[in-house]
This record gives sequence, structure tokens and C-alpha cells, in this order.
Amino acid sequence: MDKITLYREYIKTLLTNYAKDDISTEEIDVQLIFDTENDHYQWMNVGWEDLNRVYRTVIHLDIKNGKIWLQQNLTEENPAADLVKMGVSREDIVLGLHPPYKRPYTDYGVA
Repeated sequence: MDKITLYREYIKTLLTNYAKDDISTEEIDVQLIFDTENDHYQWMNVGWEDLNRVYRTVIHLDIKNGKIWLQQNLTEENPAADLVKMGVSREDIVLGLHPPYKRPYTDYGVA
């Protein structure tokens, strides 16, 4: 299995495991979006809470130029560390949620 195919499987497994603990209600859906053609992966909450619209990207990961980009994380989880445990090298994980000038100071890839 090539690296990108493996990364896709890791991301889908990770998001599925995280989202199973999210509580779906009659009014709020937990959605997992796996766009393997364009390599965008999201865990979302969509619906209504009383009179308030809920449209929240909980975690968003992309694969760009052979690296996994963490674009959003609204959880207590550490997807980057969990991906390393799964076998992804630190250099292949970019913390896209940090500005470019901060990335060289992380233990992860820069771009």
C-alpha cells in the first residue's frame, strides 16, 4: 500500500474513533466527510440546538503534497500525536492551524 493510501486509512480510522463518542441527537447530526478524491476529511456537527444553528467543523484534516495537514481541532484530542502512534512520521504532519512562522518551532513538519 502506498503512503497516501495508508494516510487516508489512518485519517478515516482516527476520525471514526473520535466521532463515535460524539452524541448525535434528533436535532444535531454527527457527520464524517471523507473526500478521498480531493483528500479532505472532516468531522462535523450539523443541526439545531433550540433556536441556534449548529454548523461546526470539529476536526478537519487534509492531505497535501504527501503530508497530513491538521486544519482544525476543537477537541481535547491530539490528532497529530495519535497519527504518529499509528506510524506517520512527524515530518509528514503539518499543523496548519498554526501560522507558518510558528511551524518550525513545533515537533512537526513545516509544509
